[in-house]
Amino acid sequence: MALSRTYLPTLITRGENVFIAPGAVVVGRVSLGDRSSVWYGAVVRGDTASITIGEETNVQDGAVLHVDPPSPVVLGARVVVGHRAVVHGARVEDECLIGMGAMLLNDVVIGRHSIIGAGAVVTEGTVIPPLSLVLGVPAKVIRTLPEETGARIRRNAAVYVEAAGEYLAGRLG
Repeated sequence: MALSRTYLPTLITRGENVFIAPGAVVVGRVSLGDRSSVWYGAVVRGDTASITIGEETNVQDGAVLHVDPPSPVVLGARVVVGHRAVVHGARVEDECLIGMGAMLLNDVVIGRHSIIGAGAVVTEGTVIPPLSLVLGVPAKVIRTLPEETGARIRRNAAVYVEAAGEYLAGRLG
């Protein structure tokens, strides 16, 4: 079984109950918030600028977080980064969902409670307002989402917090 790999350990800070799956790679200046999780095959590469992952945020299987100086990656609390998504030098505010295979390029800002659809490509420097549904290549705001969207995303994030807790307790894996 492959072990998760962490490099430059003095540069990595972890909160309480952080789960890094076997086969995930975390390198460089990375801060992992309480109850956050990095899943199988994900790469979190803060080698040339910092990456901050907020509390209860999950980076799902095969996702990539990478930086491009001077653009760090900042993920707020309870952000869901879907399978094979790429977040490159972007900021995502609290309680957002980044769909499977979506790409966020340098200096993108995603406002709180937004959903970036699967496969969307948010081009460099784009600022997405809060409560936005964003789809397409290149990505465009399709509509404003209802306030309840934050609660839906919190529930999704909670599923990963629970699963990570099961792995940490040795009941899964």
